[in-house]
Amino acid sequence: MHWFRFPLHPERRNERGFNQSTEIASWLGAREGLRVEEGLIRVRPTPPQARLRRSERLRNLRGALALAPGFDPRGRRLLLCDDVFTTGATADACARVLKKAGAEEVAALTVARG
Repeated sequence: MHWFRFPLHPERRNERGFNQSTEIASWLGAREGLRVEEGLIRVRPTPPQARLRRSERLRNLRGALALAPGFDPRGRRLLLCDDVFTTGATADACARVLKKAGAEEVAALTVARG
């Protein structure tokens, strides 16, 4: 199984100075001996999910995610890593892109529930 973190648009990463999911996934991957990859990218900026209702969260991510260049999920078992799980909209959007591209299995791990 390969871990990878939730994608953060470059504009948001520049604002924060880091991607919290990258920090979590890197620590866990090193601890468990699993490779962490950037399998998805955000192709357009979106408002922060925390400020939106569930229906808005689902709509917010439509068309915002794509496979990272060179990443091939076909036949792979993948574990997404994120900091907070509230409605599952982000995990669902990521899993949909990966499954559509041929991932065998996609699961999500989060640190906290919002």
